[in-house]
Amino acid sequence: MQFEDILYEVRNGVAWITINRPDKMNAFRGTTCDEIIKALNKAGYDRSVGCIVLAGAGDKAFCTGGDQSAHDGNYDGRGTIGLPMEELHTAIRDVPKPVIARVQGYAIGGGNVLCTICDLTICSEKAVFGQVGPKMGSVDPGYGTAFLARVVGEKKAREIWYLNRRYSGQEAVAMGLANLCVSPEKLDETVQQWAEEIGERSPTAIAIAKRSFNMDTAHQAGIAGMGMYALKLYYDTDESREGVAALKEKRKPQFRKYAK
Repeated sequence: MQFEDILYEVRNGVAWITINRPDKMNAFRGTTCDEIIKALNKAGYDRSVGCIVLAGAGDKAFCTGGDQSAHDGNYDGRGTIGLPMEELHTAIRDVPKPVIARVQGYAIGGGNVLCTICDLTICSEKAVFGQVGPKMGSVDPGYGTAFLARVVGEKKAREIWYLNRRYSGQEAVAMGLANLCVSPEKLDETVQQWAEEIGERSPTAIAIAKRSFNMDTAHQAGIAGMGMYALKLYYDTDESREGVAALKEKRKPQFRKYAK
């Protein structure tokens, strides 16, 4: 497979899928999402692969969510909001192998959601987690909210979304958003070690375990699907557009004057 926005490599039975848009802080556009989905399916059903790693190129960011330069009331791809987010999130959950998020820098917005959905998250001491949706005229009305509450608890999830603060790698571990925080120099080695260890386990047992975990929250796919339609309607409002306009004009958004 030839990819434009991602890198795909198998290292000793571990498939590494790397978002390769460091100049955009690894923010994703429609093409990026489509390619990650294809790569997940390729790795997920390759019998020589035992585990999958989702990473971001460069030192600054794992992923910072949707590319705002491709967003003007809609994104540049397919799907309800112009990004196939429902399909991408479902692919991470449905692929019959664990997916490890490898976070070396910013995991913000949609990037934070990817970390939430991945089976495991290993980060460096330079990692920064958080949500920005309500500051930008956006929100993730699905796994990014409902499932996040399952991962970190209701109170913490609401704090993350209502206040839009930033959290360190150690704080992410403490709240349950990440499994382990290591020095930047040890990040790749640790991720590969965990992934190879998983690869030594029974693939069928691992697949059953993953499906069993997912069954408890399978209904949240419906929440996400309905939520994306609500988000589409929201993106068509002046209130949401104010977030993008304020970003471009480098000013503080004035959302309340557009609220109905």
